[in-house]
Amino acid sequence: MKQRLPENYLPSREASPEIILPGDMQYPAQLNACQELLDRNIAAGRGSRAAIYHQGRKLSYDELAGAVQTFAAALRDQGIVPGDRVLIRFWNQPEFVIAWLAVLRVGGIVVATMPLLRSREIAKILADCQPSYLLTQEDLWGEVEPALPACPSTRVIFRGGHRSGLLNWDELMARPQKCPVSDTEAGNLSLLAYTSGSTGEPKGTIHTHRDIMAIADSYARHILSPTPDDVFGGTPPLAFTFGVGGMLVFPFRFGGATSLLERFTPQALLDEVRDTRITVLFCGATTYNLLLKADLPGFAESCRTLRFCVSAGETLPAAVFTAWKEKLGVEILDGIGSTELLHIFISSRPGHARPGSTGQPVPGYRAKIVDEAFGELPRGKAGLLAIQGPTGCRYWNRPERQKEYVRQGWNLPGDIYVQDEDGYYIYQCRADDMIISSGYNIAGPEVETVLVEHPAVQECAVVASPDPTRGTVPKAFVVLRSGSRPSAELISELQDFVKARLAPYKYPRAVEFVSALPKTETGKIRRVELRLKEQEALTE
Repeated sequence: MKQRLPENYLPSREASPEIILPGDMQYPAQLNACQELLDRNIAAGRGSRAAIYHQGRKLSYDELAGAVQTFAAALRDQGIVPGDRVLIRFWNQPEFVIAWLAVLRVGGIVVATMPLLRSREIAKILADCQPSYLLTQEDLWGEVEPALPACPSTRVIFRGGHRSGLLNWDELMARPQKCPVSDTEAGNLSLLAYTSGSTGEPKGTIHTHRDIMAIADSYARHILSPTPDDVFGGTPPLAFTFGVGGMLVFPFRFGGATSLLERFTPQALLDEVRDTRITVLFCGATTYNLLLKADLPGFAESCRTLRFCVSAGETLPAAVFTAWKEKLGVEILDGIGSTELLHIFISSRPGHARPGSTGQPVPGYRAKIVDEAFGELPRGKAGLLAIQGPTGCRYWNRPERQKEYVRQGWNLPGDIYVQDEDGYYIYQCRADDMIISSGYNIAGPEVETVLVEHPAVQECAVVASPDPTRGTVPKAFVVLRSGSRPSAELISELQDFVKARLAPYKYPRAVEFVSALPKTETGKIRRVELRLKEQEALTE
C-alpha cells in the first residue's frame, strides 16, 4: 500500500543506514503494528486479560480493541489516508495508547510530542511535519492554541469539553464502530519521532511498522524475556521513544499489561509499583537515585514484584546500580538507545551487569568505536560509537543532518565510548553540545537562542555542568550588555525568561556572569573549554 507523503522528505537510499535483520527477525511484506500488538492478543485468547492499568482502572484487551477500532473508524470517516501525520499531545493515559494504535491501524503516521513543550517548540514541529490532525486535551491546550498558525490546515480533536471549531474526542468515541486493519507494508512509515538534537532545531526521525516489531524482538525478547504475566511501568512519557517501547510496544508484543502513571513523584511511582504489581520498571538513572534518597516507608516491600529495572537516556552511576541492588536485590539494566534508532541497542545483560558499564550490543545489533576518519579504534581507545542493526536513522527532510548521522551505512549517535578488553562498552561523554539532564536531552544552542532575546544579555554559552542528582544540568555563561549588572535577581529573571519560552526542564539551573566568552580565531565560542572548566571544578 502506497502512503501519501511529501516529495523528497525521505533520505536517499545512498544516505540511509544499512538495515540488518537476523534470521529470527524476518517479517512478512504486509505488516501492521496495530494488528501485531493488539489483534494477535485477542486471537490468542487474551481478550479478558488486563492491557492497561490507570488510576485504579483496568482496561482489558477486548475493551482496548473496541476503543481503538472506534477511534480508527472515526479517523477514517474524517478523511485520514495512509501517510497522513497525526500529532498526539496527551499525558500517559489510555487515550494516548488508543490514539497511537488507531493511527497505525488506518495507515497513518504518529507524531507524539512531549507534554511539557511550549508553543514555540510545538509550532516548529507543526511547520515541519504538516499534520492533518492534532489530538490534545484541556490542560495542554494553552500551549497548543498559539502554535496552530504554523500549520493552518491542521484540524484539532479536543478532549475535555466543547470548543468552537474543534472536533470533540468524546463525540467521536460515542458510537462503537469496527475498522479493519489497513493493508500496510512492513516498510511503510508508522512513527515520526522528534529530537531537538545538538542544534535545538526539531528533527523528525522516521520509523516503520517493521521497526516497531524489531525493537521488541531484539531488546525486549532477548534482554527482558517477557511473558503475558509481566506488568510494565515507569516514568518516561509515552511521547519519548524509551517510554513508548517500554510501556506500550513491549507489553503488547508479549501479551502483558502496562501501568500508566501520569504525574511522577517518588511516592506515586512506589504506589503504582505496589498496586499494579509491576514486574519490569522503566526509569532514568535520576529517578532510581531519587527513590533511593527518598527511602520511603515500605520501599522494599512495595518493590517485591520487580523482576527487572531498566535505565536509559542518561548514564547510570555505578553507586546507584550498587545501592539499588543492595536495597532490593534487583539489577538495574543500563542501556543506551536513541530516538534515531527507536530504542536501546547496547545494554547490560541480566546476571552480567557491570557497574559503570553500559553493557554489550543487543542481539541483532553490532557496534564499533571509530575515529573522525571512520577508522576502527582498538579496545581501550576512546572514540565515536557506531551502530548497525535492525533499525537505523532516517531523518525527515534533513539531508545534511542525515549525512552526519549515517556514514558508510553505520549510525553515529554522537556518543564517545571505550570498549574494554572484555567487550563491554563504557560511556565517556557526548561529542556535541547536547546536555543530558535527568534523562532529558537539552540542546545548549537552543537555550542560548532564547537567552540572547533578553534585553540584558549581550551573548552567552550554555553547557553541561556536573550535578550529583541529575547527572548534568544546563549552565549558562552570560556576558551582559552595558548598563546591566549581575545580581541574584537577574539570575532568577533569566531563568524565568527561559521557562516561559521553552519546556521548563530546559532552563539553566546555574548562571555565571563573565566578562567574555572563550572563542576561536574565527569568533566561534569554544564551548568545549567551558565544559572542561566545569569538569575540573568538580575534582577540585
